[in-house]
Amino acid sequence: MKEEILRYTRLDRTNHWLVAILFLCAGLSGLALFHPWLFGLSGLFGGGTWTRILHPIFGVVMFILFLFMAVRFAGHNLLDRNDRQWLKQINDVVANREERLPEVGRYNAGQKVLFWVLLLCLLVLLVTGILMWQEFFGDYFPVTAARWASLLHAFAAFVLILSIIVHVYSGIWVKGSMYGMFHGWVSRAWARKHHLAWYRQVNGESESDLERTPPRRQPYR
Repeated sequence: MKEEILRYTRLDRTNHWLVAILFLCAGLSGLALFHPWLFGLSGLFGGGTWTRILHPIFGVVMFILFLFMAVRFAGHNLLDRNDRQWLKQINDVVANREERLPEVGRYNAGQKVLFWVLLLCLLVLLVTGILMWQEFFGDYFPVTAARWASLLHAFAAFVLILSIIVHVYSGIWVKGSMYGMFHGWVSRAWARKHHLAWYRQVNGESESDLERTPPRRQPYR
């Protein structure tokens, strides 16, 4: 039996990192356009004109790639009874008392909530971005709609940035997660500790099987 389990395919990892790169590009170019104090960031994209041209393109491509990922993984991100209990025991999560938590599937409740927050924010950013994209859509919407859209766009971007910060921190905090996202594989010990229900599913094991076979002591990557 292999000591590692495939968690993310090469396609999954490529899609994820392309979305991450586009998020950085869209975020930095958006901040450059958001306030004069941050306009210096436009130098990363060739100046103000190119920043205004590229920012919406970054956003649209990012949304399309994330949507492709969302369609593939939406079924794994539906909240169930265990997830609701997991959220009620958030103190145990923070204290790393995972033995007290209900079994976790491919994603825990925090990851699932983050998934839907990201999807909602990106939808809002796409719709409001279209309302603000004067070059192509300026003739279709009144100026007041673009002004209100700019406020909602900024708010959704703020929530998105905070969510991504939480996402990155969580990936670093749970040892072994970043290795899986770079290489695609996770150790069996990592899977059993953090995603027991998923581990059982991919191995075809029942709960009684796990009780008869204690987990091996091996380091998490």
